[in-house]
Amino acid sequence: MTIVSKSVSVFHTTFQNPILLAAGTAGFGREVARVVDLDRLGGIVTKAVSPEPRDGNAAPRVAEFSGGMLNAVGLANPGVEHVAQHELPWLAEHLSRARVLVNVVGFSTGDFAAVVRRLAAHEIITAFELNVSCPNTARGNEEFSADKNVLADLIARCRDLTDTPLVVKLPPTITDLPGTAAAAAEAGADGFTVINTIPGTVYRFDRGERPEPRLGLGKGGVSGPALLAVGVLAAREVRQRTGLPVIGVGGVCTIEDVLQYLAAGAALVGVGTASFADPRVPQRLAEQWSRDG
Repeated sequence: MTIVSKSVSVFHTTFQNPILLAAGTAGFGREVARVVDLDRLGGIVTKAVSPEPRDGNAAPRVAEFSGGMLNAVGLANPGVEHVAQHELPWLAEHLSRARVLVNVVGFSTGDFAAVVRRLAAHEIITAFELNVSCPNTARGNEEFSADKNVLADLIARCRDLTDTPLVVKLPPTITDLPGTAAAAAEAGADGFTVINTIPGTVYRFDRGERPEPRLGLGKGGVSGPALLAVGVLAAREVRQRTGLPVIGVGGVCTIEDVLQYLAAGAALVGVGTASFADPRVPQRLAEQWSRDG
């Protein structure tokens, strides 16, 4: 793949490179700031922000398996007011080049709007990533992305509150991913993140006679290398259908994985599970891109 420019112009700004820390992998930045030079990255996507603080699911919340990782953190976060008063000011003070995207979650369409409304005035935010593909919602096991009408209403409510770009995070498990993306675009989405985790579970066999799920919730989201091919296909289909910018996420460990997403049409690439095993992976990829891209 021939790289014309090492920087990426998208979402009304320029990213110095296409490497992002994916949502949920680095908290709000300060948690990894002593290990990773965040300002060497293209950007960071914050962990999920909901209107009220959340403790998350019962432990254990994470389990490794041969193909990657399961997680059921349960959207634990300090709530939008804390983020507005403490986390975003810290990011504004410590980042000068890396862009900030805020991941937004809710348990009703009004919750998403409430977070966007509270944070809309913060200039450090390059885009809101609307996490409509997490099963931990008030709608039970049906994600907001499963119903195009519900999704369109959610996006329209947020669109009315801000001119900041809205990036919709979609899963690969919905029946018509390209069609859902097109409906989101019509409702006001400016781009997409694909993909989110897919449901899965694994068991432990070392506690008593009966196997038990390794996660406290009993199930979780699958991430890691096993998702690479799924994510690359999703990125290609969404980009081809909508023509809007895509952030490719899922299974990224090496610069070759980054190039897979870019070849599929993604503009930016998020690094998730790999950073749990080695928090310096995203920075190394960014440096390799700048050096060899």
